[in-house]
Amino acid sequence: MGRSRYRFAEPDRPHFLTCTVVEWLPVFTRQEAVQILFDTWTYQQTHENLRLYGFVVLENHLHAVAQAPQLPACWARFKSFTARRILDLLEAKGAEPLLKRMRFTFKAGRDDREHQFWQEGSHPQGIEGEEMLRQKLDYIHLNPVKRGFVDEPEHWRWSSARNYAGREGLVEVFRDW
Repeated sequence: MGRSRYRFAEPDRPHFLTCTVVEWLPVFTRQEAVQILFDTWTYQQTHENLRLYGFVVLENHLHAVAQAPQLPACWARFKSFTARRILDLLEAKGAEPLLKRMRFTFKAGRDDREHQFWQEGSHPQGIEGEEMLRQKLDYIHLNPVKRGFVDEPEHWRWSSARNYAGREGLVEVFRDW
């Protein structure tokens, strides 16, 4: 029932998106896991015309403002591909406690995979103008500050706040509305 509240309003316009690891497990504490996200976004920017306006990656979730032709399908591919690659990484690193939790929370009756990595849904919210875009970007960029990880948004390495502060970012960000 909660899923009906969150739908892609107009699939081709920018949306604020959230992806959360099941049980809020701290998976993005290592560069290798975060790099999978960045590499996937870079690929999608080249091959699927993904426009990433802003993002932040924290230890157990991410926020992004993104736009693409057929954004729902593009974002579904992002979640599916990153889940598989990160699960492979966790298996290679012997991260059995995390994998065990992901198996435990996995919904029974599915035979297409053994683990659940991302929580269901992305809670898409359509961006209705430049003011709303700015509000969402501020929320994204201030997230690590509010959590006490850094004093300034651009000091959080895994955030587009660096791009907006004129520093080199780790992923290309589209800054024109």
